[in-house]
Amino acid sequence: MVTVAGMAEIIVFGAGGRAGRTIAAAAVARGHSVTGVVRDPGRYPDLDVVAGDVTDAAAVARLAAGHDVAVHAAVDLTDPDFFATAAAALATALPDAGVARLLAVGLASNLPTADGVLLRDTPGYPNEYRAFYLGHAAGTDRLRETALEWTVLAPAGDFDHTGEPIGGYRSAAADADLRITYPDFAHAVLDEIEKPGLGRTYTGVTGTIAV
Repeated sequence: MVTVAGMAEIIVFGAGGRAGRTIAAAAVARGHSVTGVVRDPGRYPDLDVVAGDVTDAAAVARLAAGHDVAVHAAVDLTDPDFFATAAAALATALPDAGVARLLAVGLASNLPTADGVLLRDTPGYPNEYRAFYLGHAAGTDRLRETALEWTVLAPAGDFDHTGEPIGGYRSAAADADLRITYPDFAHAVLDEIEKPGLGRTYTGVTGTIAV
């Protein structure tokens, strides 16, 4: 397990999405140096980002060189193989680039509930995007096959898109009714980057009152 002390060099793949851009901003606010990566920088004139494809191992290795930690927040709703391909590229390229850790954004759908049943398999859970859930799970399965030091953090239920951040979070089993704001989720990601403790796990977090 690698601990990042002081300022870290962090590369965020998918820095144009809501989770990615919030994580990147939170990292900068904490004094870290951030490289944001998107496929098409022209779509994000408000962001300081570079072009790159997380499914391209050569591009990942080139962009990630010199960084301490990578964050994978990229999403592709059109390609069912996207997450497995991205995981394979990251698992190959990050060690080659000297990057020891990967933090990835997960889905509540692939987390177990308190009863041990995956949320996506519970009665009444919406499954119109099941192919997307399974594609994401395949990416995590690919990470489990590697020696890479990875952690997947996921909302234990869903993101709260409109609520105010409360400045805290807690680990939780999957529950479709739970919510966490993007800033509170970014708080959890940055805490794990700065003080690693979850190792190779897929962990759910939800909002809670800061203590």
